[in-house]
Amino acid sequence: MTLVFLAFHSNAQKVGLVLSGGGARGIAHIGTLKALEENNIPIDYITGTSMGGIVGAMYAAGYSPSQIEKVALSPEFQDWVTGRFNSDYSFFFQKKPLNASVVTAKLLLDTGLRVSFRSNLVNDIPLNFALLELFSQASAISKDNFDNLFIPYRCMVSDILSQTSITVKKGSLAEAVRGTMAVPLIYRPIKLEDKYVVDGGLYNNFPADVMKKEFNPDIMIGANVSSKNYSEYPKNGDDRLMNRLMRFMFLAKSDSTLIGDNGVYIQPDVKDYIASNFTPAQALIKQGYDATMANMAQIKKKIKRRVSINDLIAKRIEFNNKKPDLVFNSVRVSGVNTQQKKYIERLFKSDQATFNLNDIKQGYYKLVADETFESIYPKISYDPVSDNFNFEILAHPKKSVKIDFGGNISSRPISNVFLGIQYNFLDRKAYAFGVNLYSGRFYESVQLTSRVDFPSRLPLFLGADITYNHFNYYETSSIFIENPHPTYIEQSDRKIDLKMGIPLNRNIRITLSTAFINNNDNYSPNNTFSVGNVLEKTILNGSRSSLSFEQYTLNRKQYANKGRNFLLSFNYFVGRESYTPGNINEPTALLTTLKVGVNKQLRQWINLKMSEENYFLRFGKYTLGYQAEAVYSNQPLFANYYSTLLAAPAFYPLQDSRSIFLENFRATTYLAGGLKNLYNIKKNLDLRVEGYVFLPYREFEKVGFQGVANKKAFSTWHYAGTAGLVYHTPLGPISLSYNLYDDPIKRNGVLLHLGYLIYNKRSLE
Repeated sequence: MTLVFLAFHSNAQKVGLVLSGGGARGIAHIGTLKALEENNIPIDYITGTSMGGIVGAMYAAGYSPSQIEKVALSPEFQDWVTGRFNSDYSFFFQKKPLNASVVTAKLLLDTGLRVSFRSNLVNDIPLNFALLELFSQASAISKDNFDNLFIPYRCMVSDILSQTSITVKKGSLAEAVRGTMAVPLIYRPIKLEDKYVVDGGLYNNFPADVMKKEFNPDIMIGANVSSKNYSEYPKNGDDRLMNRLMRFMFLAKSDSTLIGDNGVYIQPDVKDYIASNFTPAQALIKQGYDATMANMAQIKKKIKRRVSINDLIAKRIEFNNKKPDLVFNSVRVSGVNTQQKKYIERLFKSDQATFNLNDIKQGYYKLVADETFESIYPKISYDPVSDNFNFEILAHPKKSVKIDFGGNISSRPISNVFLGIQYNFLDRKAYAFGVNLYSGRFYESVQLTSRVDFPSRLPLFLGADITYNHFNYYETSSIFIENPHPTYIEQSDRKIDLKMGIPLNRNIRITLSTAFINNNDNYSPNNTFSVGNVLEKTILNGSRSSLSFEQYTLNRKQYANKGRNFLLSFNYFVGRESYTPGNINEPTALLTTLKVGVNKQLRQWINLKMSEENYFLRFGKYTLGYQAEAVYSNQPLFANYYSTLLAAPAFYPLQDSRSIFLENFRATTYLAGGLKNLYNIKKNLDLRVEGYVFLPYREFEKVGFQGVANKKAFSTWHYAGTAGLVYHTPLGPISLSYNLYDDPIKRNGVLLHLGYLIYNKRSLE
């Protein structure tokens, strides 16, 4: 009888798995799950905290260890934990023009006009939606009871106001997971059952006590990745000091004795991994696997019961087959007034009978692209009657001011600083008003912007911009290896731009605009200048009417390595050119007829432009892209050679091309293009080698001292190229490159810069 009892008892053994918190180190728990399944070790209950809570929840929701590993190794996972969401669902229609910003601060203005800052460091927009995707179906079939999941489950959250640990056993699984990983100051707290909660590791980082209280298993396996002790006191200058301080501040001590004498304690070797760095996911999984396998003999000795992999797979398939499809009956909005609610509902096209996940995802990312909202929190609830889901949005719109800082620091005298300020508020329409300023030796600019978005069935925006640009090529031209003759050109342009735009899909928009322009160009006719000289002057007053079609999916605003930027535009120009001669005369001749008084001419022309930047081939660490551009124009010759050049369309192949006046890369009609070769040396470090050709239809030719004519068709072509390294930092790219241009003076040089070489659009662009 004793033998029968012991045999029955061993077969009935219940096993509880406890997974600790520890930030990125918690990815090691995936390796523990892999090792246990491979060795047919049963898992009957799971408790977890923080990252252990996430991994445990995925397993409890019916994901296999290999599926969890695939998620952890995906680029999307890195986006979730870092707050990036450059996904296919970003809504280009709502994006503002590119600028040189590197740091953004958002100030919220309440009814008392008090100012507050966002306290969280990581944007939780992509994470919140990802958790809904991962857990809503399992939560639905369990009827929000964690005992009914594939594996009964508990996770820990911390109530920061009462300073207590809370065990979550019911409700939305996605929200429970979001709460258990809400590291203070990193992610914003969430509200669970009227309590604001944060990371469970604050008060219970190793919930073995909860496992015993909730499930009372026969044997516990505890995997701990955050022992919270130190063998050497941190010294000044320790580059990991801040990471260690954060870990010790926000995580409770993990007590290995809580698993009991009959338990198995697993401690993966993760001391050399940073808790905030999720990149080495594969290595962390291996550490968890190796540590579990090192304890496998002990685990098998204590746990006699086995679960065959086929039985486990069959049970998992049966559970997952019960999950309802993510089809949505409705979109519900709360936290806003009636007018704002109508605005949000229209973004989701709420008049549809049902929505699929892509519909919901597209509407969600349309909404988060709107900078009016202080926070947007999504929820999904299940309706068992219709067997469909309801999507809920809790939005908190606030009048806000966004402040952008940026610019670039360069080895050439083209450094500048950028400041942008934007004010947003929402009613039945979304309003945005802004100003941005650039200041530097080469480039100065002031731009005032305004925009109103209408959330109609076909979204529409109206906008008005006032822009002033000033470029000083003379002050910044003596920077090349061989350039004894600087360029004496100074340009300024002003424009008032009125525009209207509509989207064709999430990445394509059509814009119709009319601009009133004033260009003022000063230049030397022979690239010489002495004290007392007066430069030639050309003023163009007129208008530009444009219709443009643009698609934009690039992943970076400069030095991209993925996506596409396509532009097709038709432009009509009309204006009056006024030419005033200076006193820089031809040394061997009297003043020409061009040097008599002020010459005024009416000018009108059309311009058709097509351009594309596309990264179309990726093979391992190598990426191949191209840039192509074609321009047709019947723009007439202006009063002289330089005034014609300055008004003509230009090709800007390299990163610094806009800071150089390139005579050989300007023509009224041309074809241009080249290849971009990128090799990713290591994370965030790229080697870029690019080469381009420029083929003008009829190149400009200088005749005599100031005359201008067109050469024969396709009589010549020009080249440009660059080779260098680019390192992408949180403060923008750092680039070191050798740039080469085929220009009259052999313009080639080395450029080192930090930040973005981006400027406001010019009046004729």
